[in-house]
Amino acid sequence: MTAMAEEIRIYSNSPTLTAAAAEQFASLAREATAARGAFHVALAGGSTPKRLYHLLAGNTAGRYTLPINQIHFWFGDERHVAPEHSESNYRMAREAMFDALQPPASNVHRIKSEMEDAAAAAAAYEEEMRGVLTSAVAEDGFPRFDLILLGMGPDGHTASLFPDSEGLGEKHRWVIANWVEKFKTWRITFTFPVLNAASQVSLFVAGAEKAEMIEDVLELSKGTGKYPVQHVQPVHGTKTWMLDEAAAARLTKTE
Repeated sequence: MTAMAEEIRIYSNSPTLTAAAAEQFASLAREATAARGAFHVALAGGSTPKRLYHLLAGNTAGRYTLPINQIHFWFGDERHVAPEHSESNYRMAREAMFDALQPPASNVHRIKSEMEDAAAAAAAYEEEMRGVLTSAVAEDGFPRFDLILLGMGPDGHTASLFPDSEGLGEKHRWVIANWVEKFKTWRITFTFPVLNAASQVSLFVAGAEKAEMIEDVLELSKGTGKYPVQHVQPVHGTKTWMLDEAAAARLTKTE
C-alpha cells in the first residue's frame, strides 16, 4: 500500500488561502479534463468553501479559467433538508457558483435530500455515483475523485462524519445516512472509504476559533485517530491542509 502524502500549507489570511484553493481547483480541473475528459470534484459546505465558490464564479480577469462543461460537481455531504432550505449545501453552492458558471445541469449531481427517508436518499446518490463514475472506480471498488473538498468542525468532524456517530465504522457503502445526535438529525455523507480513495483531498480551515482543534489534530493527538478528520487518509492520494495563519497559530511545526 502506498503511504499517504500529507501536506500542511499555511497562508497569511483567508483571502490568500481562498486564492490558493482556487488556483488548485482550476489547475486540477484542467489536468484531469486534458487527461481523461472529465473532472470529478466533491464539494463541501461551510463559509471557507463558500468563499472559494464565489471566487471561482467571479473569475477575475479569467485567472481561474475552468473547463466548465467537463466538470462534474458532487457533494461530499448534505443536510436532510430540501434543496431550497437555507441550510442546504446544494443551495449554497448554487447561489455562490452554479448560477454564475452555468455548468450543464446533468453535471451537477445533488443529493435528493428532500426525500423523507435519509437512507433512501443516500442509496439513491450512491446508485447515481455508480452509474456515472464507472470509469473512475479503483481496484478497491471505490470511486477515485479527482478532488474532494472538506472542512473541519469544532469537534473534529469532517463531511458529516461526527464523533461517536455510527457512520465512522462504515467500510463498504459509498454514501450513508448518518444520525448526528448533537443536532438530533440525519445527515447524508460520503464514507471514509470514498474520501480515502480520492486523488486529492483538500481540507480548508480558517479562523482563530479553529486554532486549538488544529493544534490537537495535527500535533497533540496526531496519529491517534481521536477525531474523525484524522481518519481521512488517502490510500493513493494526497491530503492537503490549507490553513490561514489564525487557524495555524498554535502549531509549533509545519513540516
